[in-house]
Amino acid sequence: MYHYSFLQWLAFFYIYSFFGWIFESSYVSVKNRRLVNRGFLRLPLLPLYGTGAVMMLWVSLPVQNHLFLVYISGVIAATILEYITGCVMEHLFKIKYWDYSDQRFQYKGYICLSSSIAWGFLTILLTEILHRPVSDLVLHLTLPELTAGVCIISVFFVCDTFQSVREALKLGQTLESLTQLKTELEELQVQLALLKAETTAKLSQAKEDRMEDLNLRIQHLTNKRREFTSHISFYHRGLLKGNPSAVSKRFNAALLELKDFAAKRRTPK
Repeated sequence: MYHYSFLQWLAFFYIYSFFGWIFESSYVSVKNRRLVNRGFLRLPLLPLYGTGAVMMLWVSLPVQNHLFLVYISGVIAATILEYITGCVMEHLFKIKYWDYSDQRFQYKGYICLSSSIAWGFLTILLTEILHRPVSDLVLHLTLPELTAGVCIISVFFVCDTFQSVREALKLGQTLESLTQLKTELEELQVQLALLKAETTAKLSQAKEDRMEDLNLRIQHLTNKRREFTSHISFYHRGLLKGNPSAVSKRFNAALLELKDFAAKRRTPK
């Protein structure tokens, strides 16, 4: 049972990524009372679950006859994976796509005790129940069938991953730009307010010119902010709507603004 080929492991990765997407999308949809295409990709796949399942199998199948060791290995492997993935994604994309900050016994919002405990029981469920029919299905496929299926899915997966990563990086840059624009706007508005407070009934030409310049700059920055929020791509809307609990430590105000805009905006027909 433990000896699988590379193609078979890849098939397991895609199958469990799909199962993870079904679980997460169902849970979040019920929680938010609307349909949510959960995840980072536009395909119905959650790679974290696929990677987690493969890692769980790697560490647990050699000790599958010892239930306690299966549980402990699942807790450790999945917790490490969740922490590393969370750190890397937030560093790259400026957004924390899941956040356990409101949970007890959590660490930096990436991992928490209740989640780690659940990963251990999920590892037992995976090795003792779920993996057997999945393994039988994959092992019964002929080599040409397995190769064709894995290759076709891999093409779509790689293309979607490339596009999603690129758009997620752009979204992070947008959040940073929106935050900078907001800071500049607030500074200009303060300068304008101070300048108005200092003026007398009769304004000097220099002050009039300065006030006009500040108003023009404020209008320009306001228009730029409006452009950023009004030109949200299909992938950006998907990322924002599919991750309603996402937060950003540095750019959360901008993230909330974009999420609110994406929720109100209808997808073009």
